[in-house]
Amino acid sequence: MAPQLYLITPANPDLEQFPRQLMAALSGPEIAALLVRRGALDDAGYERLAQRLVQIGQAAGAAVLLEDDVDMVRRTGADGVHIGTGGTKAIRAAIAALKPEGIVGAGNIGSRHDAMSFGELDVDYVLFGPLGGKPAPEAGELAQWWAETFEVPAVHSNPAAGPDELTATGAEFVALSDSVWTEPDPAATLKAFAQAMRETA
Repeated sequence: MAPQLYLITPANPDLEQFPRQLMAALSGPEIAALLVRRGALDDAGYERLAQRLVQIGQAAGAAVLLEDDVDMVRRTGADGVHIGTGGTKAIRAAIAALKPEGIVGAGNIGSRHDAMSFGELDVDYVLFGPLGGKPAPEAGELAQWWAETFEVPAVHSNPAAGPDELTATGAEFVALSDSVWTEPDPAATLKAFAQAMRETA
């Protein structure tokens, strides 16, 4: 079975242009989840971006997640939160605040120990690899180990992977980021990824 697509927005998008770009991308293959990255935005800027992208993502059928801000999830009507900082303490707080209705995912995992510590906390997924920037060489191996061993879904993120470079790890989700948004036509690139994933499943 082909993994589902988990789309990560660019770190610092053009606040005026990006919503239209995202709408075009989401008109193609089905996206299971959309993570709105905070990047260098301040609280006000991130909330303005989140308000717009939550509506766009949900209208396309995606679960929209925000980065590390449970209160903003509530204010914007997002579907959940991705915890990348704060470790188990932050994950526990997010679970207490949002579950069972909301989604809580865990990232910033550098070892099997991290993965098991986070995965036992009733999270909805564990994400291996960075949200953007330089890929983590060990992420694919960790994602494969997790997918083969545990029931909590795995997300494998390789920001630099192209459609012809997908590695089959068995992860339930493949996270796409920089290699989509740096292309002249992100919507066409996303379709190429979806086709490649179907072919390699």
